Amino acid sequence: MRKKSWLLLAALASTACGSPSADLFSVQRSGVGEGARLTLVVSDDGTVRCNDSAPIALDAKRLLEARELSRQLAKQAALGLELPAGRADETTFSYRAELADGRIAFADSSRGLPPTFNDLAGFTRAVSRQVCNLRR
Repeated sequence: MRKKSWLLLAALASTACGSPSADLFSVQRSGVGEGARLTLVVSDDGTVRCNDSAPIALDAKRLLEARELSRQLAKQAALGLELPAGRADETTFSYRAELADGRIAFADSSRGLPPTFNDLAGFTRAVSRQVCNLRR
């Protein structure tokens, strides 16, 4: 019986090794104009994928920021908080984010945006431009 237990533990351990890190969150951004559409996937292993690109390394500061954003958005995601867009124009972006705890959705023009939603929009823009070298 002991040998079977060890075999089971060894099998479980081997399946855990080499498995991909969990995603902290993914963001789908949409809007008008070239470069408005974006899919950003931030992984806990310190990488980001932009529009199905190969993983790109994040610096330690951005990874910590992403982890903190994930923690701060957890309650709102668990509630499935979706804020309707306000008056839109050509500079308005809409965001849909998937987290381990659920999903959120909002637009730049949504009324009553929590600060964390603005933080997520800012993080998305900074990473898309400075890490992924995209125009918007």
